[in-house]
Amino acid sequence: MKHPFAELIGLKIVLEDDNTSFCSLDVSDKLLNPHNVLHGGVIYSLADTGMGGALYPTLENGELCATVEINICYFSAVRNGTIDCMTNLSHRAKTWAYLESEITNNAKIVAKATGTYSIFRPKANSNV
Repeated sequence: MKHPFAELIGLKIVLEDDNTSFCSLDVSDKLLNPHNVLHGGVIYSLADTGMGGALYPTLENGELCATVEINICYFSAVRNGTIDCMTNLSHRAKTWAYLESEITNNAKIVAKATGTYSIFRPKANSNV
């Protein structure tokens, strides 16, 4: 699936399978904040994309999903290397799902995130 934002920041979706996804991103200077560490929004985007990647294969034909909320805890600053995100679908109901992501940098956990997603069918005249 085409993902323009992921392409913009260099995010690679390595695995999308029922209940699991794995994403990766090489840290570059253009993704750093003024303190020369990876911007937290990049880590958030990795978790959000990973959660969608784990949920999408479980959707039925015609269903879509959307982020309702994500809670993220940052443990350590990232300055270089690659960041990886492993996501697992923890619970899937008819209209919502709960997912968990672990973000690592050089095999060290730098953040964890949990998220709730809405599962829905767009209305006939919807732009979604």
